Amino acid sequence: MNLLLWGTQVDESLFPTLELIKSIGFDGVEVPIFNPNPEHWYAWRKKLDDLGLERVCDTFCGAETNLISPNPTIRQAGLDYLKSCVDCALVLGSDKLMGPFHSALGIFTGKSATEEEWAWGVEGIQQLSEYADNMGVTICLEYLNRFEMYLTSCTDELIQFVDNVNRPNCKIMFDTFHANIEEKNIGDAIRQMGNRIAFVQLSENDRSTPGKGNVDWEGVFQAIKDVDYQDVISIEAFSTKLPAANIWRQMFENEEVLMKEGLAFLKSKTE
Repeated sequence: MNLLLWGTQVDESLFPTLELIKSIGFDGVEVPIFNPNPEHWYAWRKKLDDLGLERVCDTFCGAETNLISPNPTIRQAGLDYLKSCVDCALVLGSDKLMGPFHSALGIFTGKSATEEEWAWGVEGIQQLSEYADNMGVTICLEYLNRFEMYLTSCTDELIQFVDNVNRPNCKIMFDTFHANIEEKNIGDAIRQMGNRIAFVQLSENDRSTPGKGNVDWEGVFQAIKDVDYQDVISIEAFSTKLPAANIWRQMFENEEVLMKEGLAFLKSKTE
């Protein structure tokens, strides 16, 4: 279960939520890394260990940590930040750092990515992948839709980017929300990515309960089987608690109901 459902305040106030997630039947959580200080995460590791919850980590970059900025100081700040996030993942006991951090979220130039921006992004992720490899951490990159990011916004672009990075621990995180916007056929996109996929996020077209919108779930799960994907599947849903998602209406009864219904839907498609 992705903890962004409860917003961006990722501290010990969420520990009762972790207990609820475990009691409902989830095996693990996606932990957003907004605090890049590794010391912050030792208590989290103990709590997750005590509950027997697996964990993976997510993060993103902004204007001051943009790996494709024309300013080399900002590019270096981005790499330093992401290396700190790898350190946090190590403390947490996560073997993955995931997200669309090959470039900055919500930063646009009004035109398509240049060859220079692409090269900066590839170089930054190569350096990050090499650092993470020493820690046993896999880098899982995500594309976002055209309204949130421009370096990669579809399957073809992200495959090209990851192939250009060409590091064994640089993989793809696949998110059905963005694919539902950008792809002609979601199942075909999954099959095209193939064994590059190291994580799958299930997210409905309106970011509410999976299975209650218009995503082609039959196509999604058939493609997951077709590529023999054996790793983690996560539910990602947002609410008014995450202002960056610009969701200002109630789309489900409460978080507990969403989790129970979402998990039941997931099990119905995978068991």
